[in-house]
Amino acid sequence: MRFGFDIDDTLINLREFAFHLYNEKLNENVELSVFKALKTIEIHEAFGLDKEAGGKMWNSLAEEVYYSSCPAFDGAVETLQELEKNGHEIYYITARKAEHGERTKNWMIENGFPVKDDHFFCGMKDHEKIHTINRLELDYYFDDKPAVLETLLDIPTKVYAIDNSYNRELDIPRLASWFELKELISE
Repeated sequence: MRFGFDIDDTLINLREFAFHLYNEKLNENVELSVFKALKTIEIHEAFGLDKEAGGKMWNSLAEEVYYSSCPAFDGAVETLQELEKNGHEIYYITARKAEHGERTKNWMIENGFPVKDDHFFCGMKDHEKIHTINRLELDYYFDDKPAVLETLLDIPTKVYAIDNSYNRELDIPRLASWFELKELISE
């Protein structure tokens, strides 16, 4: 089978990692429960920042957020390694800017994700992911972002939302843990 995966907040816990960095850099102590209740992908509101200040904060921390010790979600690396071991094809489809492509791919490899050069797609806008997903004829695709998921509702690929507070309004099958994937594909 062919599996497609978004990266940020699908395979790696990027927003929560950034949330902890914001607390540290702003010398704040905003509770994790505030983060877990956010209805937006952006995290700046939890710190009382407006969109402009939040954007500046994110950009100032981008290097540290994207390329340091951001953890994978529990079971993500092992699940993808097992899929590859069992002969499945794994594709990464990320809206990270193209200039982050090679470094992101290398970071993924260094952190244990099975990555092949020709199975890594980067630099598209959210609404453009559908074209790559259709062209690859994926059997399954996993993402967290409502703006992406809403474009994929009428395609043959089985699409799953990675459960987050900001995407629970979507009526779409979801995955709450990477340990659920084995059971899901055996159905």
